[in-house]
Amino acid sequence: MTPLLQLDSVSRRFVRKPDMIEKVAGWLGADVRTQIVRAVDGVSFSVARGEVVGLVGESGCGKSTLGRMIAGMIPPSEGEIRYEGQALSDKRDAKSRRQRLKLQMIFQDPMSSLNPRMKVEDIVGESAVYHGLIPGAHKREHVAALLEKVALDPTYASRYPHQFSGGQRQRICIARALAVKPDFLICDESVAALDVSIQAQIINLFHQLREELHLTYLFISHDLGVIQHLADRVVVMYLGRVVESAPTEALFEAPQHPYTQALLAQVPKLHAGRQQFQTIRGEIASALNPPSGCHFHTRCPMAGPRCQREAPALIESGNHAVACHLHQGGTQ
Repeated sequence: MTPLLQLDSVSRRFVRKPDMIEKVAGWLGADVRTQIVRAVDGVSFSVARGEVVGLVGESGCGKSTLGRMIAGMIPPSEGEIRYEGQALSDKRDAKSRRQRLKLQMIFQDPMSSLNPRMKVEDIVGESAVYHGLIPGAHKREHVAALLEKVALDPTYASRYPHQFSGGQRQRICIARALAVKPDFLICDESVAALDVSIQAQIINLFHQLREELHLTYLFISHDLGVIQHLADRVVVMYLGRVVESAPTEALFEAPQHPYTQALLAQVPKLHAGRQQFQTIRGEIASALNPPSGCHFHTRCPMAGPRCQREAPALIESGNHAVACHLHQGGTQ
């Protein structure tokens, strides 16, 4: 069966050229170079229809950049993103717009992603009217139905974003995403800014909407506890690359990559007794100048000479894929 979403060797580079002062310094003999940030580096994975895939990793690993590429907010520098077997296009024609409407994004901070000068009725309903999904005369009824679906009172449609709590604003963001009848939601840290009790409510809402509307999710998060509760499969990224991918239960029970093992070791466990918290040694390397070979070798306790000179390929065994020389003939 064709995956709903397919990423093939997708990369994104951000290039910063020298400004005028740096150019002058270069003319005078200073070592001034064009800076290239390798935010996403050759990522490949797929998402089946109806599946919830969790995308995890430390801050700066490229999760959000990848989500924005899938949503069409920024184009990939290399590689291809396909939806329902068709390449996602940057064109502005009617076919491309209809294709992009099927993928909607929900952001981390609901306050900054809502226009403070617009009422909820316009925030939620304007996109459906603009794209011709509903006539303008039906906007109020459409918005009322969406607010009920996300457990908000339809009378709130006349209010402004600042009149709501954080959890209510996030529900408005979800309603806005649902307004154009998408099949695929990209949730970028969508519960990270909320209190724990409100997080649980929003996660339960995501579960409910998945069942009712047959939605597919890419859930981006640094919180492995949330991912364990919500996702069917987990993709782990480190410094722009996928290092491990597996069904959620298999990954949490038997992680194979040293980075995944280190991440899971930091997750609090209810029945583990007294534990001493230890961070992953070292700091995540700069995407401006990533380490050679395996990007994680500078922090990995099991790294060998091969890890420094050769980047491991992502090798799949059954339904578990890992990019580590420990499982590919050794690190020497």
